[in-house]
Amino acid sequence: MPAPPYPTDKEPCIPALFLDGHQEYLGWRELLLRAHEIEDLALPLPPAASAALRILIAIAARTTGLDDPEMSAGEWAARRRALLKEPGGFDPDVVRAYFEKYTWDLFDPVRPFLQDPRLAAQCEQRAGVNKHVFGRPEGNNLAWLSPHTDTDPQPVPTEQALWHLLIHHYYGASGTCSMRTVDGRRLGKATAGPLRSTLSFHALGATLYETLLAGLPKPADHWPDTADRCPWEEPELPDPLASPPAVTWPGRLLTGRSCHALLLIPSADGREVTDAYVTWASTTKLPAADPFLIHDVDPSKPVSQRHQPRRADADRALWRDLDALLLAGDETATVQRPDAFTTLNDLPPELRARLRVRVHGFDQEGRTNNRTWYTALTPPIWPWTQEHDPRTAEWIAECRKQAEAIGTLLEKASKDAWRTMTAPPTAGRTARAPKRLPAWTKHARTAYWPRAETVFWELLAHPDRDARSAFATEAVAVLRDVTRPAVAQHFRGARAVAQAVAELRRPPRPARRRAS
Repeated sequence: MPAPPYPTDKEPCIPALFLDGHQEYLGWRELLLRAHEIEDLALPLPPAASAALRILIAIAARTTGLDDPEMSAGEWAARRRALLKEPGGFDPDVVRAYFEKYTWDLFDPVRPFLQDPRLAAQCEQRAGVNKHVFGRPEGNNLAWLSPHTDTDPQPVPTEQALWHLLIHHYYGASGTCSMRTVDGRRLGKATAGPLRSTLSFHALGATLYETLLAGLPKPADHWPDTADRCPWEEPELPDPLASPPAVTWPGRLLTGRSCHALLLIPSADGREVTDAYVTWASTTKLPAADPFLIHDVDPSKPVSQRHQPRRADADRALWRDLDALLLAGDETATVQRPDAFTTLNDLPPELRARLRVRVHGFDQEGRTNNRTWYTALTPPIWPWTQEHDPRTAEWIAECRKQAEAIGTLLEKASKDAWRTMTAPPTAGRTARAPKRLPAWTKHARTAYWPRAETVFWELLAHPDRDARSAFATEAVAVLRDVTRPAVAQHFRGARAVAQAVAELRRPPRPARRRAS
């Protein structure tokens, strides 16, 4: 007996925060229809929020005509500005007509939303609900901080199963997965999701309506001249062994690059998911520059490897990425701001001035391990961009560079001091470098960056101060704090720390001039 339908466009499955402060669960359809009343998505899982924003932005493009490749850049910008003046949000008739065209049912027997029903016949076994839900231990892994085990897997509410479905499509693991046999070929290896281990940046307006329109990536001439479709718009299920269609703008770019295939198994009433298939979807990964990621540029590498997304790091504070968002960059830049940010200058000035940036990060190991996810929110930063206030943008970049330089020097100085104290050089021999990170260095690193952030924001208000000396002062204070017990107990400690402090206070050496 088939499970009752669960139409994700109508079922209350995505939490949203409204302008009046209350929260409510809505389907995809209502999120679009009431976007002008909603302040932000309230999904508790940042990678699911990152995925949901991409899906909603793609649908917003479809329902506003901003996916028209025939529009010139000027026409596209003018159309978006006109839409932003609409107090009633998206056209309800157009939104309803769009959702009526496609299948959004999570348990549809023929085209379940963002799933592949063929897995029931092509996979040898189910992966289990614990495999589907991020954060649960599965297989032989130990349950350190979770009550769940594979011997007694607990079902997950259907709306939460949808959130984890989105995470798999965008942040899924690579490596061994459930065996899947297609046309006689038996394969069990998946490719990492397109956003795995990345940090996603989204312009945040006063309403979800503004956020979706501001987040639309710009049209460009380099996209292939073929039909652009989102997965739910495809007329047929994809051939897993065939080369996937080329990435097109904006549908496939935002929603169509998943490397994973899933199929959810519902409970009898459809309100929970009890099991799941999780396996590979394609043997080919579609390369493309996601428009919401910062890309680090290394000119020394081959063209195909030159632009790499900046990895999410839960130990790295957001302000250290701020200059990458503010600087416009050029052909010599080593960092490239998110491509979706390049059109924000076309927005009305009053909207542009209040834009904040929502950041969603998922700190993951490249293949399978997941460390943690996190989210952050900046103040309105667009008035500081290089295009509007080049002096402030460059000052922010200079402060960040000096903070990084002193942070690196602090690590080196603390390592040298530790080595001097614990393994002093003997006659004719120098002390060996420690095999593991010294305790001083660990503690200094942990203490320095929060203090450096305080200094950073203070420096923004005082551009006349010397940034390097300000950060060096904090580094010296940190070093003295973490080494104080050793200085009192070891006669070599005071000398080692004094040398490290002198190194931190020493001005940088001037760059050597090249011979003409």
